[in-house]
Amino acid sequence: MLKDGEKGVILQRDRETYAIAPHIPCGIVTPELLEKLAAVARKYNAAALKITSAARIALVGIKEEDIDAIWEELGAEQGHAVGLCVRSIKVCPGMTFCRLAKQDSLAMGMKMDARYHGMSMPSKMKMAVSGCKIQCGENCIKDLSLYGTETGWTILAGGMGGIKPRLAEVLAENIPSEEAEEIVARTITYYQENSKRARLGFLIDTIGIETLREAVLNK
Repeated sequence: MLKDGEKGVILQRDRETYAIAPHIPCGIVTPELLEKLAAVARKYNAAALKITSAARIALVGIKEEDIDAIWEELGAEQGHAVGLCVRSIKVCPGMTFCRLAKQDSLAMGMKMDARYHGMSMPSKMKMAVSGCKIQCGENCIKDLSLYGTETGWTILAGGMGGIKPRLAEVLAENIPSEEAEEIVARTITYYQENSKRARLGFLIDTIGIETLREAVLNK
């Protein structure tokens, strides 16, 4: 029996079948991938196709002996749905599609996805980028996120759902794009070096948001 994460699988409730979730960067899916997903689901009798909270499309209820063939036919990267890593970067439609957006969340999100998706972390990490303060990427419950304003990006840290939910705190405001990317990188490095199997929010509870600000800003 495969373990969660091995070959990109998630063991299901029946303890016999699995789900897989191909990586779909920022939730932007092509017609070709949709067609492949539908064809594979029919061919291998998937119990369901489920749109996940990470904007992926999971094939649910598949047999272990079919997993290798399914991945080969899809030709898609595995989504990191489990494990101690950056699991997802959730992104709103942004300036590409939404009249309310103040910054290009899709462009920023794609950069972050390419750089961080699957990166090893002390605990699981979820990220988000939203084009405006409405925060359709659910920034308030993400470990590390950005939302756009007319003058730049606001960076939030420490949010999470789960058994002990926590709202994210403002790390920095009105930051230009390049500098925002640098602050995110420094925050991740600080987290990797200073946390032991705890979410970023729990680390902030221990050290305080001001300590994190001093460590990652104005370098």
